[in-house]
Amino acid sequence: MSFWILTNAVFRREFAGYFATPVAYVFIVIFLLSMGAFTFYFGQFFQSGRAELDVFFGFHPWLYLFLIPAISMRLWAEEQKSGTIELLMTLPVPVTAAVTGKFLAAWVFSGIALLLTFPMWATVNFLGSPDNGVILAGYFGSWLMAGGYLAIGSCISAMTNNQVIAFVVSVVVCFMFTISGHNIVLDFFQAWAPVFIVNAISSFSFLTHFNAIMDGVIDLRDLVFFGSLIALSLFINSVVIDLKRAD
Repeated sequence: MSFWILTNAVFRREFAGYFATPVAYVFIVIFLLSMGAFTFYFGQFFQSGRAELDVFFGFHPWLYLFLIPAISMRLWAEEQKSGTIELLMTLPVPVTAAVTGKFLAAWVFSGIALLLTFPMWATVNFLGSPDNGVILAGYFGSWLMAGGYLAIGSCISAMTNNQVIAFVVSVVVCFMFTISGHNIVLDFFQAWAPVFIVNAISSFSFLTHFNAIMDGVIDLRDLVFFGSLIALSLFINSVVIDLKRAD
């Protein structure tokens, strides 16, 4: 059977599973409430007097840092703990198809949660005349970034059967990717490291690439970064699962 047909089968199974329990609805509610609270209360959206969503998107990396690992921690850790991974691996489905299908289901689910924030877009358009092209780029960049967090979390989830461990380690690793381009980190390395090392560390930062897209500039380098990160993480994810199946 075609790789994509098998991937689609896993995708449909996983995606339907999100809405088979209240967990998905609870996550979406928490996600939307958090986005609203951070934007309107902590970000003082109305006090800024500007019809734009910079404040809204500015909180995404930090909210994703905890909310996305909450999705990814169950992708493989739960399968291993419950023993259902053995059943999954006995099916005529390639490991790469299973990994890709489960990742895409989680990514689409996070995309739906992101789309449900459309009242934010409606609000700024009601209050003024924002650049909707920039806002669209911000949404696209946010979804790409969520995919990066998910791919890392899925890879880590495959390494353990404990969801709590998968969550904590994912948060730590994603945090390192997030702040690698922050001034505090770069200032530390600039004191002793060559420029090319500092630039290399900065290039791994989610913030660096997301901020560029959020400004409305969709650069090929940013797309390659997130695409490569997702592909590499899923490749490692597949290798880990394949090794466990061999055992």
